Amino acid sequence: MPRARTSPKALPADLAPDTEPTPDTVADGRLASTESIAQDLATAIVEKRLPPGTWLREEALGRVYTVSRTKIRAALVMLSKDKLIEIIPDKGAFVSRPSVQEAREVFSVRRVLEAEVVRLFIANATPADYQMLEQHIRFERAALRESTTTGRVREKLLGDFHVVLAEAAGNQTLAQLVRDLVARSSLIAMLYDSSNDPHCSSEEHADFLALCKTGDVAAAVASMTEHLERIEANLALDTGRPDRQLDLVKALLA
Repeated sequence: MPRARTSPKALPADLAPDTEPTPDTVADGRLASTESIAQDLATAIVEKRLPPGTWLREEALGRVYTVSRTKIRAALVMLSKDKLIEIIPDKGAFVSRPSVQEAREVFSVRRVLEAEVVRLFIANATPADYQMLEQHIRFERAALRESTTTGRVREKLLGDFHVVLAEAAGNQTLAQLVRDLVARSSLIAMLYDSSNDPHCSSEEHADFLALCKTGDVAAAVASMTEHLERIEANLALDTGRPDRQLDLVKALLA
């Protein structure tokens, strides 16, 4: 799924709820493709503006993006393939509510896949790749120092470290799997009240990268595995949070 996102603007005040507007453009005149709508919604989910259980009403989405419900449905199908939303027949589309079992499975699979990412990264990484990840860690630390940085931005930066690492490993199929699992992990952290200390995560990223530089594959894999185990351990997987219904338009335009 493309990483760029659209930025929908304010809606016309006289737009009727059941209107299926045309042409397929967002309010600032740019073409709203199915892919850009799906990416925009995925970003809103990952950034926790659309929490688990939120009903993604087609008519509300059509008003936000000024497109037909046919195009909205296509975008929702794309998101359902990534497991970010669930489409329930005769009810609609909802932001996924991962079960405790699914949460544990996601982190179990992440440990397996990211161990392979680490091996590939150490084998293939260039000095530029290391510089890119070091720069990312500096971004993390700068965000953590800023009192105005929101929790969702901090968490997204921390998750993006794993995505950037996977992309640098050189296997794009593996990188896409990690990207999808990191997005699902964000949903899980939102639903199960993660108590993860972002400062600790950033320090662990730095320690991990230092091990990669030594070429010690076993130590680097162990470091990544322990990092993911700690993140999972900080989830309250015995109790889920109740549904929270948001105004969809406000959530997307936040």
